[in-house]
Amino acid sequence: QVQLVESGGGLVQPGGSLILSCAASGFTFSRYGMSWYRQAPGKERELVATIFSDGKTTNYADSVRGRFTISRDNAKNTVYLQMYSLKPEDTAVYYCKAGTFPAWGQGTKVTVSS
Repeated sequence: QVQLVESGGGLVQPGGSLILSCAASGFTFSRYGMSWYRQAPGKERELVATIFSDGKTTNYADSVRGRFTISRDNAKNTVYLQMYSLKPEDTAVYYCKAGTFPAWGQGTKVTVSS
């Protein structure tokens, strides 16, 4: 079955950067778009970024466009989220998702605070 394992979160100061990774298994990774979502305390889960199976087409939420970059390595079955110029409002648990599969990973927590 689909398994997703996120990693790379942590505590970072405002203006800092982090790179999140999501290792995927249980499906043909290269055939599916991959997305990153986040859920802040007390808020609903929101879509942050998507990368299509072609590896070139990407979409971003307005709140992160220009600061975050999504990428994928099909040889490693891994999708990344590079986050720069982090703000306190980026604090959340970040999850990756594969295509329209219902599975979620455990998430990785990002805290932006001084």
